[in-house]
Amino acid sequence: MTSAGLHSPEVGRRFVEPEARAPLADEAWIGFGSNLGDRLGHIERALEYFSSTLVEVSPIFETSPWGLVDQPWFLNGVVRLEWSDSPQELLDACLRCEQRLGRVRGERNGPRIIDLDVLLVGTMRCERRGLSLPHPGLASRRSVLEPWALLAPELRVPGYDCTLWQLRQRSLSLEDQSLRAFAP
Repeated sequence: MTSAGLHSPEVGRRFVEPEARAPLADEAWIGFGSNLGDRLGHIERALEYFSSTLVEVSPIFETSPWGLVDQPWFLNGVVRLEWSDSPQELLDACLRCEQRLGRVRGERNGPRIIDLDVLLVGTMRCERRGLSLPHPGLASRRSVLEPWALLAPELRVPGYDCTLWQLRQRSLSLEDQSLRAFAP
């Protein structure tokens, strides 16, 4: 693979295309977001919930809503966990965390106190009600790809013939999704 670089004005960081790697068996990734109330506080409490398995947290970005656009901007990021249980158990843990933080499920893509999405669990692929791996929308979401590519640009997502860095590069053309680095 050749080396290439691109300056990202949103974060002021250069991306260099790395050598690809497959996900580790015990590696799980969750996307997180919040656009209601104390957005950062909700995210911090969600991260505390997973503290025993937490490996790495991305920088947080402020991102424009999409789908349902008449709502506040989100704070979004990605977290890597060391996870040896099943993907379903991870999804269940995410749902319990959301419930404890007071999330009420309403309109799809609508405002929410906290949103936790299982993005990837090892190299597992599945498609069942309530859980699809890798997450079906990840390639079209700058709110996921920008922070994730900062942590693991070399990661090859199962089902995609490219790395996160390459997916992130492609997402730059998504004109309906704005983001900026978040500074509390």
